Amino acid sequence: MSRIASILIPMPLPEAFDYAEPEGMGLAAGDHVAVPLGPRLVRGVVVELRAAIGGNRPLKPVAERLDDPPMPPGTLEFVQWAARYAVDTPGQPLAIALRGARAPKPRPVRVAVVTGAAPSRPTAARSRVLAAAASVLPPAELARAAGVSSGVVKGLLADGVLRLEEVISEAAFGAPDPSLQGEVLNASQVAAANVLADMVRSGGFNVALLDGVTGSGKTEVYLEAAAAALAADPDAQVLILLPEIALTQAVIARVAVRFGAQPGEWHSDVAPPARRRVFDAVATGRCRIVVGARSALFLPFRKLALIIVDEEHDTSFKQEQGFIYQGRDLAVARGRIEGAGVILASATPSLETLRNAEQGRYRWLKLSARHGTARLPDIDLIDLRETPPDVGRWLSPPLRQAMAETWARGEQSLLFLNRRGYAPLVLCKACGERMTAPDTDSWLVEHRYTGRLVCHLTGFSMPKPSACPHCGAKDSLVSIGPGVERVEEEARELFPDARISVFSSDTIFDAREARRLIESMAAGEIDILVATQAAAKGHNFPKLTLVGVVDADLGLRGGDLRAAERTYQLLAQATGRAGRRDRPGRALLQTYAPEHSVMQALRAQDRDAFVAAEMSEREMAGLPPFGRLAAVIASGPDGAQLEVFVRLMAEAAPNTPGVEVYGPADAPLGLIRGRRRKRFLVRADRAVDLSAYMAAWRARVRPPGAIRVVIDIDPYSFL
Repeated sequence: MSRIASILIPMPLPEAFDYAEPEGMGLAAGDHVAVPLGPRLVRGVVVELRAAIGGNRPLKPVAERLDDPPMPPGTLEFVQWAARYAVDTPGQPLAIALRGARAPKPRPVRVAVVTGAAPSRPTAARSRVLAAAASVLPPAELARAAGVSSGVVKGLLADGVLRLEEVISEAAFGAPDPSLQGEVLNASQVAAANVLADMVRSGGFNVALLDGVTGSGKTEVYLEAAAAALAADPDAQVLILLPEIALTQAVIARVAVRFGAQPGEWHSDVAPPARRRVFDAVATGRCRIVVGARSALFLPFRKLALIIVDEEHDTSFKQEQGFIYQGRDLAVARGRIEGAGVILASATPSLETLRNAEQGRYRWLKLSARHGTARLPDIDLIDLRETPPDVGRWLSPPLRQAMAETWARGEQSLLFLNRRGYAPLVLCKACGERMTAPDTDSWLVEHRYTGRLVCHLTGFSMPKPSACPHCGAKDSLVSIGPGVERVEEEARELFPDARISVFSSDTIFDAREARRLIESMAAGEIDILVATQAAAKGHNFPKLTLVGVVDADLGLRGGDLRAAERTYQLLAQATGRAGRRDRPGRALLQTYAPEHSVMQALRAQDRDAFVAAEMSEREMAGLPPFGRLAAVIASGPDGAQLEVFVRLMAEAAPNTPGVEVYGPADAPLGLIRGRRRKRFLVRADRAVDLSAYMAAWRARVRPPGAIRVVIDIDPYSFL
């Protein structure tokens, strides 16, 4: 045994495992290896090598070094840092980082290769085939390229002039050309682009907030910063993070036009072989621009120079299953580790980002006007206490009239309701039973299109029964409240001749379908679009002049500490879809609380007043961004055992100045998949290392085998 190799394995294991390096293997940190774990071989990554001195225990040897590009030092450091920050095992973020490496490689393709032998019977057709064969193509494609029949190619194969070889084609990511002319920018955009370009060219870790109203052209500005990064270093790589898969196609198209090359695409809808191509191309430096979702942060970039987080405020950047993390925060951390620039772009920045900009930690660049002749839409409130919808309907008279006027002018309307399905609740009018998922407190949502009741939390679904399962009453189940399907039904009754579509994750299943619908809307082929938040951000619809928010109060309900901020951000983004070109736009918000500070700020379009009031409340309570939060969720199948454990856990909490522990308390969703749930909430001063505190607390307790404990640093969900 020459050295000991510490191998990190992509499994929920507490630390790296030690293995013996066989003589002559020549391992280095970052190498992908196969190692024995129990009865099988598993993939791992070398994190450390040290001399085998003083060891008194036999170690299993590394089985083999795998033929994959080594994980770059920055990626390896980032994975380990992310685990410490999230108070999780390092194998969890490593599993995300290795998702591409574990995807299947593309299947080999049989191509025709010139052998060098002379054809026994030279002809013009054969000469064209040999000329085209320089591109190394499959036989059928070679025949098409040469403009000959397949028989000519078969004759050359039989003659020994060509032979067939199996090859794995690499993804062709062309070199981006940052010198290509971008969009014509206005003076405000030019000023911001110049500052960002200088920041990128100066090198090193810097963070900038690109704060621009909806429609101000933030994308064009940050693409100029990307051009500066690519021009400054021929090996530089750029990552553009987006919160929604639906946005990727539009941004990819703009990147391709700006740089004359297709970027890599990375999100859950990318097929595994294509994912492997992007992973390998990023690791080898052949792919210099990646557009993707939050998990793209874990790709093995060789020389990451710039990270752009578009719509940085969006809650979709928060991963709440498996390895729990906030993509925006990890983007800043990766930028620091890589010595790269970071641009956070938004029309409604998060309070955490605004606070960092106010304190001078981030550069703050503002775009206060829309691009070209477009202006911000007028926003009015519809008080549903004074002008309610008709019984059993959800669109008020003022909104219906505005839609009719918009349709008569040949313009488009967007009805926004951030609730999927037909109705969020189904209950029995005979006995009052509420339909819930088995062993779960979550209500079943009715989906009329499929005729099923669905739990959006667990994925359980069932056909809608004809009788109440509890009391047996026939035809007693009634739908309570609206979802987008129900609003669409009402819109079709009001405007039977209008072209109406629904945009939600239940009706649009992948990026391709989302692109088709967005293109149809942009082309004016849809008159009324009923949509969830999937359509509330980043899209430009030239003929869209009216946005109607069906339930503006929806996000303000419940115990979410960020409810006001989230509601303001979401509704500002949704209303910002109107009037983005030369046609003036307007937005109507249906609300039962028009006096609420969020509604008043939206009506006045006074973000600064809202932010100042919200910041003041947060500061008094010591909540983010003036303090930090963490959540602990304990769950188990036995309620009594869980209660005993959380009481012991509460007693084990370290007594640390500047830290307050609340709980244990029943979670609002106290039962999920047969497991009872309890929650703690931890509030800490900014000066406290909250991750270290939570790690120390977790180390003091050992949950019984049936109980699971999950730690969430900076929680966004309080269910």
